Amino acid sequence: MTDDLTTRRKRILFQARHRGTKEADLLIGRFVEAHLDGFSVTELDALEAVMAEQDLDLVAWIIGGVTPPKASNTPMLARIIAHHRAA
Repeated sequence: MTDDLTTRRKRILFQARHRGTKEADLLIGRFVEAHLDGFSVTELDALEAVMAEQDLDLVAWIIGGVTPPKASNTPMLARIIAHHRAA
């Protein structure tokens, strides 16, 4: 299972750095780089759910100005937003 988890983390990191828009690459990629190694399997699931959102929506939610819809406003998204506001 450790190899599977390592492979999963590498895939998530790659996806976080190669989102499709430079803004999302930076916002999501930096958060993932800073926190990925400490995430549990459940947290990885939550992160992947956030990463499934559209880049333009994620950028708007993270940098502010747009409140995420209730279904997307998860604890993991809140962690990402807090990470960037603290930076």
